[in-house]
Parts: sequence; C-alpha cells; structure tokens
Amino acid sequence: MVTIVDSGICNLGSISRALERAGGEVKVATTAGQVAEAAKLVLPGVGSFPAGMKALNERGLADAIRDHATAGKPILGVCLGMQLMFETGEEYGETAGLGLIPGRVRELQPGSNPLPHMGWNRIEFKQSDPLFEDLPEEAYFYFVHSFVCVPAEAGDVIGETEYGERFCSVVRRGNLWGIQAHPEKSQRCGAKVLENFLKQ
Repeated sequence: MVTIVDSGICNLGSISRALERAGGEVKVATTAGQVAEAAKLVLPGVGSFPAGMKALNERGLADAIRDHATAGKPILGVCLGMQLMFETGEEYGETAGLGLIPGRVRELQPGSNPLPHMGWNRIEFKQSDPLFEDLPEEAYFYFVHSFVCVPAEAGDVIGETEYGERFCSVVRRGNLWGIQAHPEKSQRCGAKVLENFLKQ
C-alpha cells in the first residue's frame, strides 16, 4: 500500500497510474488523518516552493508528513515534492520547508542552457542504493525544473545530474528519498525507481 499526498496543486493521475503499473495499491491522502494511516508516502508537486508549502500548511498536511518521517516510515518526494523536504527554499524570497533534510533549494545555474531544465538527462549514481536496484549505469530520466536542492551533508546526495552545473538529482536520508526528475514520465527507468520504492 502506498499513499500519495494530495496538496491540491498538481494532477495526481500520472503518478497514480505509474505507481499502479509498478505494482502498488494506491491511496490518496487529503487529510492529516489519512497521512497518519499511511505505510509509505509519495509527495509529488509542481509549481513554486512557496505555493507548495502554503498548500501543505493550509490542509494541515505538513505536520502529518513530518510525523510520518519521524516514525521512520518511507517517503519519496518527486520534483517539487523533493524540494519541499528541505529546510528552506529561495524561490520568491525565503520560505521554510518541511525541514526533513538539512539544506536549501536555490535556482539552477544553467550556464548557456535555457531555464527551465526540460527534457531527458542522465542521473549519475553516486552511491549504491535500493532505489537504484536493477537500473542501468546509463540511466536517463525526464526533468522539468528551474530550482535545485543543495543538501547540507554531502553524504545525502546519491544521484547527480549535469546541466550547466552538477546538481543533486536524487537524495536519501534514512527513510527519506527525493528525486528531482519525474519517474512517472521516465519510461522504464522511472518505473523501476517506483517499483524499488514500493519494496521499502
């Protein structure tokens, strides 16, 4: 059983279908009580960091997600969901995040490349991790984002991607994982990541 957190700011259809294809029995949580009952959570999101946190706070979901993490139960943050797991975001000024992973979220420095970073790109695995089980070394995923996570502790970075700069594209801290790419749009590699998370 896996529960998707519905913050009201993203379409859950594609991630829900992808989790079902990966073998998951999917529920959707719109209340703190439903989050509290979850065995494992997926936290998706699109849009800005402030809007994401505002939605979680207004629905009473932020503290429930923190309690879930403290209880040692697995969470997978996807795209904005990964970013919201950090302490602060710098989009439109500084906004407090969920504070589950030490670090901040800042704008990507793309060099001569356009923003947002949109399209297929490789994730280089920096550490072995159950999330990467049975993935090829040349694993490509689909990205759409303009901001990146900067973990305070280098050991939390388990995947990196190059786009004008090298940035953390997959993070792990204990029972918490985050992926900047969209696994639900990343074909076989994305499906394998979701399947691996469901085993946690």
